[in-house]
Amino acid sequence: FSMSNLLSDDHLLCSICLDVLNEPVTTACGHNFCRTYLTQYWNKDEVCPYCKQTFTRTPELKINTTLKEVVDHFRMKSGGLNKPEVLCDYCTGVKLKALKSCLVCLTSYCETHLEPHQNISALKKHKLINPVKNLESYICQKHERPLELFCRDDQMCVCQFYTEIDRKTHRTVPVEEESRQKKTQLGKSKTELQQMVLDRLKKIEEVKLSVELRKKKKIADSVEVFTTLIRSIERSQAELLQVMEEKQKAAERRAEGLIKDLEQEITDLKRRDTELEQLSHTEDHLHLLQVTLSSPPHTKNWTDTDVNEETVRKALSQLQKTLNEKLFQTLIEKLKETVDVTLDPDTARSHLILSDDGKQVTHGDTEQNLPDNTKRFNWFFGVLGKKRLSSGRFYYEVQVRRKTDWDVGMARESVDRKGTIWNSENGYWTIDEGLILKEKLQSVVVFVDYEMGLVSFYDVKARSHIYSFTCQSFSEKLYPVFNPFYNNKSKNSASLITPVTQSKLFFFFHK
Repeated sequence: FSMSNLLSDDHLLCSICLDVLNEPVTTACGHNFCRTYLTQYWNKDEVCPYCKQTFTRTPELKINTTLKEVVDHFRMKSGGLNKPEVLCDYCTGVKLKALKSCLVCLTSYCETHLEPHQNISALKKHKLINPVKNLESYICQKHERPLELFCRDDQMCVCQFYTEIDRKTHRTVPVEEESRQKKTQLGKSKTELQQMVLDRLKKIEEVKLSVELRKKKKIADSVEVFTTLIRSIERSQAELLQVMEEKQKAAERRAEGLIKDLEQEITDLKRRDTELEQLSHTEDHLHLLQVTLSSPPHTKNWTDTDVNEETVRKALSQLQKTLNEKLFQTLIEKLKETVDVTLDPDTARSHLILSDDGKQVTHGDTEQNLPDNTKRFNWFFGVLGKKRLSSGRFYYEVQVRRKTDWDVGMARESVDRKGTIWNSENGYWTIDEGLILKEKLQSVVVFVDYEMGLVSFYDVKARSHIYSFTCQSFSEKLYPVFNPFYNNKSKNSASLITPVTQSKLFFFFHK
């Protein structure tokens, strides 16, 4: 087999510039690139553009001499990797490679069969070009003449008769001249395309870095929230220990009193038993009657005195539950004002259906014909609440029961509503149904402290904290934001509901 049988064109292309390798270098992970473009691609953190393997230090780039020889061989032998091989039309048996094609004869010739065109005067006038297939495409279909000229007015290749008969006033130039100019333009376009490839590769790295930073930030925020929670738990545990110690001391004092009373009764009962034993042998009948008729030792009914260990454990468990509720009360003690949220129809994407009172939103099966405006979402199925916040703190409730997909939270006024991903970097502070919780959420409370840069979410039924965005920098108005997601063939047809439940929430937060 020849080398061309063993290698495909893709083996000799740089994945950055998408062209034949020039000064090929090979990375430690085994991938090949043009040295110039790999040098431009790399910065402080060296990553392979193909497999994304990261190198701890900048590798020294040396030209792969073996691969360079292979590339040079292909260039020399084929005149280009993608150029098809043209064979001589006159050869019989084994056909030789064509050297030229004649646009008059519409035939390709090898070096031997080309000699008549080089020696015979009549044939010397024929138009010879580098060998090509499909010679008919190089001939004017109207005049049956070679397409030797390019008409700049009509932007097409033409024959000599075109300018002499049909378009005498049109500007024409030889095909070769126009081709050279187009090659210059292609070179510029190719440079622009290569730069676009580099820009997009860098953008990929920026997106990955952004995801990684967001992941680290989310972890840091979670650590901060849990740190606050742990401190509250530690304080509550200290209170619990103090109460338990007081309970234990009281129990010990009570036990000491019980033991003292029991020991006294035991002493009295033993003395009575001794007396009765002595009387059983006496002959003094009068004394026996006097003793038996006297009052027996005073004793208590101890069956009503519960000193069972299980009872103590139940008491302590109830105490722990009370302190846990006190702990939860500490976490949400900042919640001061509930907000009556009404949805803004001017912001709702055209697929969404709002209730007449503006308290419910769901996804419709068809898009409505609504006037477009800068406030309206056309990316994600978003809608804003009319209530805005620029200082202080508030909370609102939203019911998510019977829904399989949703997003709720807060958004800043200037968010891009025409195609931006919903995350805190883009001005959205939301949670969705993907949170892993013990029980499926029924209602969510969204709490905002503008000055503290805090957006927190709570499970109403479980009376527990879900997640918090902390240390945010709010500099403009914030609005409640909702996304009911696709109807999904009625599987997610339930509405997101923003009820007026101030009394319920007051009970929830102050029980």
